Amino acid sequence: MDAVLTELERVAAVERAVPEEGLFAEKDWLISPTALPLTGKFVKELEALGYRLLLFVRACNLLYQQSVRGKQPAWIADYLDRGKPEALRELARAREFRDDLPLVLRPDLVLTENGYTVAELDNVPGGIGLTAWLNQTYAALGEDVIGGAAGMVDGFRSILPGGADILVSEEAATYRPEMQWLARQAGDGYVVRDASDRSLESPLGSLGSLGSLGSLGSLGSLGSLGSFETRPSPRNVYRFFELFDLPNIPCAPELMKRALDGSVRVTPPFKPYLEEKMWFALFWLRPLREYWRRELTERHFLKLQEVIPYTWLLDPAPLPQHAVIPLLEIHEWEELKHFSQKQRELILKISGFSETAWGSRGVELGTDLPQGAWAEAIRRALEEFGTHPHILQKFHKGRLLDHPYRDRDGQMKTMQGRVRLCPYYFMFDGKTHLRGTLATICPADKKLLHGMKDAILAPGRVEG
Repeated sequence: MDAVLTELERVAAVERAVPEEGLFAEKDWLISPTALPLTGKFVKELEALGYRLLLFVRACNLLYQQSVRGKQPAWIADYLDRGKPEALRELARAREFRDDLPLVLRPDLVLTENGYTVAELDNVPGGIGLTAWLNQTYAALGEDVIGGAAGMVDGFRSILPGGADILVSEEAATYRPEMQWLARQAGDGYVVRDASDRSLESPLGSLGSLGSLGSLGSLGSLGSLGSFETRPSPRNVYRFFELFDLPNIPCAPELMKRALDGSVRVTPPFKPYLEEKMWFALFWLRPLREYWRRELTERHFLKLQEVIPYTWLLDPAPLPQHAVIPLLEIHEWEELKHFSQKQRELILKISGFSETAWGSRGVELGTDLPQGAWAEAIRRALEEFGTHPHILQKFHKGRLLDHPYRDRDGQMKTMQGRVRLCPYYFMFDGKTHLRGTLATICPADKKLLHGMKDAILAPGRVEG
């Protein structure tokens, strides 16, 4: 089919395949006639990365628990628990969930001149439905897409066998259309529900002031889940909302209780500590080096050091007089405010548990800010450390490549752009399974790579 179609005809075929209700609410992108080519060697590296990231997340989970139990320094859990309500902290520590990990992992990779860097690791990723649709659509055009035409849908079914209630919050409403498309493809028993809908609310009443709850006991007694889909227990619930959003989820108290008694299986689990970006900073901390070496093995530890950018946690605690902050060679964070523009090849991010911690919000690139704005961003980050820790990360610029697309006037053009590549790994059968990749190709003048209307969205394919 692809041999007889022109580039414009291929773009038109992709456009016709878009569901009537769309895939992202009120958002669109530039369409390419072809998937992003990736070498077979690089795809094998992506598969290996999935296993390393699973080891990393397991080690993160264990490190937090050992810190809570006194087998590792208490400051680890203290960092990760900052800003979290007590009820949620208690739930996350429950023995019932001790070994639970997210069943979908999606790193954000920036393709660089020397390979790639892992900018972030997302446990509640958007784009699952979109990537599934892209794979299906471009496979129909003859493309050898990574994961195959049905890989993403099959992966989703595999982590949630027998069906699932997919809870999407109002905060994440942009992604509701793609999840609805995914649910239809997955088949009977997969239902998208509005997590903010009061018809899902249990007799316990609204979650209300979760931030002031002292313990799980204050969530009330076990009741009915109301209008959740009925199926043999435990039923699957896919949580497509961030945990900071819990006060806006009326059914959350009941969901927490049902997760504890085993009548529902929630993924990603209620573990806010796993959703912190500061794990990359902890990975680089010298006092924890031997822990990471032991839990990851020397080989995988060194491999991750090659791709995880050096990251600092902006802890305002004073250092001893003889100490400096590694690599920055400063004694206190105040000195960072006075870095020159050339020195500010750094990204400042809020670590997690905030409405600004996802979707490229809460991210500041030092070289893009005037000196005064940079100093103010550092001041604010240090001031908020008690409730919203921030991280600082080395910035790695993406390499340039050319890729075809149709512009808004209907003409075929070539974009010279930089790529954010998002591989999707599904965890089942005790392994990680790479079932798709989403490439966001941004114009060359964009330094922060994320979804935007002037970017190309395409699946990855195996070259050759």
